[in-house]
Amino acid sequence: MDRSQRRWLFISVVFSVAVLIIVLAFTINAQTIESLRKINPYFLLAAFLFHILTMCFWAWRVQTMSRSLGHRLGFFYSLNLVFANLLAAAITPAQAGGEPVRIHELYRAKVPLGDATAIVIMERVLDGIMLVLLAGFSMLVLNEEWKKIGESSGLLMYVTLIFVTGCLLLFSIFATRPELLKRAMVSVARLFTRRWDTERFCELECRVNMEVDNFHSALCKFVCSAKGGLASGFFFTMLYWVSECVTASLILLGLGQPPLFFESFVINLILAILMMMPLTPGSSGIAEVGAASMYSLFLPSAILGIFIVIWRIVLYYFNICLGVISSVIIVRREAEAAGQSHP
Repeated sequence: MDRSQRRWLFISVVFSVAVLIIVLAFTINAQTIESLRKINPYFLLAAFLFHILTMCFWAWRVQTMSRSLGHRLGFFYSLNLVFANLLAAAITPAQAGGEPVRIHELYRAKVPLGDATAIVIMERVLDGIMLVLLAGFSMLVLNEEWKKIGESSGLLMYVTLIFVTGCLLLFSIFATRPELLKRAMVSVARLFTRRWDTERFCELECRVNMEVDNFHSALCKFVCSAKGGLASGFFFTMLYWVSECVTASLILLGLGQPPLFFESFVINLILAILMMMPLTPGSSGIAEVGAASMYSLFLPSAILGIFIVIWRIVLYYFNICLGVISSVIIVRREAEAAGQSHP
């Protein structure tokens, strides 16, 4: 991890810790201490294990989608790829830094860059489709839970549905018109390469056109000959989001509270959308404030602060630890590869 990454990680953690301290300051009391003595550690351990299972679903999604394009990845390589993605996501706004990491790791596994890009983008597309479907389902079936949380959350959901649908529409346009995507990418590249000479920029333009062709070819494979990869990817995407929502309920059970499965489902759906907004590194602070404001409608004040702290430990700080371990493994692998190429 370079100096810039360490700085952003520090900022992200400081944001999160500051908000958690404020939440605890307004919620902790004598009843909180009594509740801590009754914590069931087995449910809390189950929350950590369930979160790891969630990451396994993500790894299986990468593995099966890669296999459908003819590229074989080991499960543990895919899982390490997901863990490495977690650290990058924790230090970038909207958690967008994870995508380049996954593309790089796929490329290091001898997946062509166009195929790797297509796999990662299709992951995002499947996430978007799943969020739209889950939002529609929750609005139709879990109407009472939405009313409990408030009208503002319903408005946020409608705005987000429009945004996600717009992104999916834009993706479909670029997917069906690769020449338009080439022109758009070359135009963006010109903004960052104004000082380059003509020959160097032409080389970049040729590389962009080649990779867009590879990307389009991979998308065609997904739609035509690799539909199984999309189907399995969609299946594991569904398991990923459902599993992520269950984790909060396991923490509540560990604190001696009702699991709030349906309420947690709606709240985590809203939080997933909030955390897509590029406001803070890793959405730190945003997640804590959003979760505290919505769970306060269902939890006693004495439990709320402790719940938010444990919830973030499982879903954020634990992610950073997994990402650091993964990064060490990758650095060691790169060092060994460099040593073998330069005896």
